[in-house]
Amino acid sequence: MANTTSDTTTFDKTFAIDDIVEDAFERIGLNSVAGYQLKSDRRSLNILFQEWGNRGIHYWEIDELDLDLIEGQAEYKFFRASSDGTSATSNPNGVYGMSDVLEAQLRSNRTQTTQSDSPMTKVDRSTYAGFSNKLSKGTPNQYWVQRFIDHVSISVYPTPDSTNASKDMHFYYIKRIQDAGDYTNASDVPFRFVPCMVAGLAFYLSQKFAPQLVQQMKLYYEDELARALAEDGSASSTYITPKAYYPGT
Repeated sequence: MANTTSDTTTFDKTFAIDDIVEDAFERIGLNSVAGYQLKSDRRSLNILFQEWGNRGIHYWEIDELDLDLIEGQAEYKFFRASSDGTSATSNPNGVYGMSDVLEAQLRSNRTQTTQSDSPMTKVDRSTYAGFSNKLSKGTPNQYWVQRFIDHVSISVYPTPDSTNASKDMHFYYIKRIQDAGDYTNASDVPFRFVPCMVAGLAFYLSQKFAPQLVQQMKLYYEDELARALAEDGSASSTYITPKAYYPGT
């Protein structure tokens, strides 16, 4: 007799915030929680998501856009939320919650078969500060990223001239992980990170409600997170070429 399966792979969608909260509390021995404990749990989950921002690149939060360049304009801002300001015009437009820019290209003929990309170099503050005329016009080939509390600022050099203003700056950027929100929401993480999310939340909760379990929960969390981070990403082909060695030459 053949085994019967659910015929679905969307089980990660069943892990709403309330399911994660319930499982995390059960791991520290609390099966019945009060209203304040639920509020505390959601707060800890939001802090956990922010802590993940210091744990390296999360590939499911990488996206791309085409920034509309403006002749003579050096700085373009992308805000944390619409309440903080209006982000620069791009395709897609209305991008908020950007954390950092990974790599960029100057793109011409974006929607045509003759589309062409030229690489742009990311520079640091000292290099950008050394440019004598930051508003000089030409073909943008370098950019500097500043990360503030409420927005990310991208400065290009040189600024686009009349010819390059018709082009776009295409770049890949990192988005912030969305807050937990309502208890019925699905978490903004892929299924691969659900185990370490629950383990991490249990670790955070143990610090407040079960101090005797802190070290144990921390070990579980770090182990689960290490596996998730090691698996995350997009693998590429690896080529190994032997080194030629000729004695006596």
